[in-house]
Amino acid sequence: MKLCYKCGSKIERVDWQCSYCGESPEMINGFLSFASNNAEDNAGFRSEYFAELANLEARNFWFRARSQLIMWALRRYFPNANSLLEIGCGTGFVLSGIADALPHLKLSGSEIQSAGLEFAAERAHTSRLFQMDARLIPFEEEFDVIGAFDVLEHIHEDEEVLSRMHQAVCKGGGVILTVPQHPFLWSRQDEYACHVRRYTLPELRTKVERAGFVVEKALSFVSLLLPLLMLARFRKRKPLAEFDPLEELKITGVANTLLEKALTVERALIRLGVTFPAGGSLLLVAKKLS
Repeated sequence: MKLCYKCGSKIERVDWQCSYCGESPEMINGFLSFASNNAEDNAGFRSEYFAELANLEARNFWFRARSQLIMWALRRYFPNANSLLEIGCGTGFVLSGIADALPHLKLSGSEIQSAGLEFAAERAHTSRLFQMDARLIPFEEEFDVIGAFDVLEHIHEDEEVLSRMHQAVCKGGGVILTVPQHPFLWSRQDEYACHVRRYTLPELRTKVERAGFVVEKALSFVSLLLPLLMLARFRKRKPLAEFDPLEELKITGVANTLLEKALTVERALIRLGVTFPAGGSLLLVAKKLS
């Protein structure tokens, strides 16, 4: 069910005009916009990164490995899903992977900055895309699955986002979340990425349950590479004459291949039921039972 982005009333019309208050969302660069005041820029992400991300994601070991883990979780925990919304879809890298692997899914993607949607439209051309503030999701029981992949850490009001996700997902459906883990890994990398927090598992679980979900699975990943990640993060706590926030995404060649192979082994162990006690990131799956 669609909701008016202004007054919250249910909308039956195809054109999104609210019969109660008369409001209609704007169109920005060809995309429906539910939060036009934030479409150009906001504190959650630097819009100038989109172009470089679009060039680096498909080759980078971390993005590739995370995408495969998300696909595993989607198949395992939501095998009967027919629709999915990705919040904060960025350049559309994950959406395009889901479209290739699960072509039967009806896909939607949102991004608060309209600049990201232009890249996403090139990759995820079969997905419905719109500009949206995750704190004001204009849907109720609309999607079987909602994904937010390294998004919540950018938003101060993460519990409000989780509450809106609970509203927008269908009964029996649920959410897949990934977030950076361990506050002790905080560094300049997080600051440049516009993070407001790194999570602990108890914190994320508590917030998800408080929103009304039942947690099905929570696990650490990027665990085999945690010693390397710790060294990199501790180094980035020191002042550097030149700091490249995208340095880790520019790893190529043999190093990139070896790191991806390590995460492939890790993912195989996860599929076998191995639970790692720590890791650079968390994946959490939760369902809406009522």
